[in-house]
Amino acid sequence: MPVMTAAVALSGGVDSSVAALLLRESGYRIIGIYMRLWDSEHSLQQQNQAEHVCHILNIPFHIADLHPEFEHHVVNYFYQEYQQGRTPNPCIACNQYIKFGFLLQKALSLGADYLATGHYARIEHSEDSYLLLKAEDNSKDQSYFLYTLNQEKLRHILFPVGSYTRAMVNQIAKQEGLPPLSRPSQDICFISHKNYHSFLSQHFSITPGDITDTRGRILGHHRGIAFYTIGQRHGLGLSCGKPLYVIRIEPEHNRVVLGSENELYSQGVIARDLKWIGGEAPPEPIAATAKIRYKSKEAAATLSLEEGYAGIWFSQPQRAVTPGQAIVFYKGNEVLGGGTIESSQPMTLDNEKKEYITAA
Repeated sequence: MPVMTAAVALSGGVDSSVAALLLRESGYRIIGIYMRLWDSEHSLQQQNQAEHVCHILNIPFHIADLHPEFEHHVVNYFYQEYQQGRTPNPCIACNQYIKFGFLLQKALSLGADYLATGHYARIEHSEDSYLLLKAEDNSKDQSYFLYTLNQEKLRHILFPVGSYTRAMVNQIAKQEGLPPLSRPSQDICFISHKNYHSFLSQHFSITPGDITDTRGRILGHHRGIAFYTIGQRHGLGLSCGKPLYVIRIEPEHNRVVLGSENELYSQGVIARDLKWIGGEAPPEPIAATAKIRYKSKEAAATLSLEEGYAGIWFSQPQRAVTPGQAIVFYKGNEVLGGGTIESSQPMTLDNEKKEYITAA
């Protein structure tokens, strides 16, 4: 049997480093690749760490300069979504276009049979198709960020640490002398929390506008809708007698709408830009579970599909459903697919359920 080659996307962190080690021990020929996405001190540190890991493992080291592609598909998307009053998910865009798009192509062009990453998820070959499954370690599961993968890409992808717990991965790294990342990863790799607002301000004009309640009464003024997100309570610049939260952003009116905690809950969601792991939408309506953000719990829901949109009706209302974020659908441990949240429906009487879903 010929030796298979796996290119491993090395970030310099412990997960991707152990992924390379596990594959090497399984008999794969390994190539290390570092994605150069952004010019920063942190990025240079990661690159040096990734190269050091290749030295320890005695494997070739390559740099894939994907800065222009990253800026176009991830950074531009990031600030355009905020400008439209939505909250983007750059990690999902990066996985779709950069890691499992341009980097996968680069890996195959180097003669690799597979691209491997340190994601905590699993791939299973079932009959004539590939399934995307949650990680064994549910606390580290990252399948939410991978719902845009398709059958053709799954044929060439490996997730070696998906069957391990994070504690096991750390122990393997320690035993083999693999270095941990010297500083924690940033939630958004191209922007730090300290210059978040200035970054947005540099990329588009910020227009102040009204902050109102649900009746349209002006409560104050905002700095620009890009600086607000659904569910936000602090940093509103208002002094009120009761807690108020951002429950809606109206870019067409340049308005931020506040309401009570109860008004944050929605029972229905409409999603667009649907992606299905199996390549085709499942028969519907279907019962599934869904997550409205990475750190939210799965909730039982019914999906109804119509003209490229999904109407999702939750059995229990969900808090702070946010347009622009991903909603991902599961059947047990299997990822069915997902989409981008377009809008939400506040809690209503059950007899309004059918009308809402067919509106999708």
